[in-house]
Amino acid sequence: MFAEFSCGGVILENNKVLLVQVKSMKGRKIWTFPKGHIEQGETPRQAALREVLEETGYKASIVKPLLKVRYAFTLKGRYVRKVVQWYLMKKLGRIGKHDPSEILAINWVSINKAKEMVEYPSDKRLLELVEEENALLTKNISEVL
Repeated sequence: MFAEFSCGGVILENNKVLLVQVKSMKGRKIWTFPKGHIEQGETPRQAALREVLEETGYKASIVKPLLKVRYAFTLKGRYVRKVVQWYLMKKLGRIGKHDPSEILAINWVSINKAKEMVEYPSDKRLLELVEEENALLTKNISEVL
C-alpha cells in the first residue's frame, strides 16, 4: 500500500467558483478543483495555495478549511490510499496563467453550474459546503447593510 497526501482549494468569488479541466487517470476530460501533492517542508495550507497558483495563475488566501477527503485507487498495479485537505479560498488577483502541461482549461462558473460540471462525489460535497458558506456570507453582509 502507498499513501498520498494532497491539498487543494475552492476559490469563491461573487457566487462563482473556479474550476479546472484535467485529464483523469482514465484519460477523460473532467472538471474539478485545483489540488496537488505537499512538497517537503510545506504545510498543507502552503501546498494548497501553491497548487492553486501554479494550476490557475490566481493568487488566493485561505478563508477556512472545508473538508478532508479519503479515498483509494489502484495505479499501475499499486494500491494507493489518498487523503486530500480542501480549503475555501478567496481570490487576491491573477498573477500568471494556468499550467497548460497539467490544466486543459479554467473556468469561473456559478455554484449551480459547477454542480452540473463536476463528477467526483467529493467535488459535489465541496460545492454543498461552499454553497452553505456563501449563504452565510450573503446573510451576514445583508444584516450589516
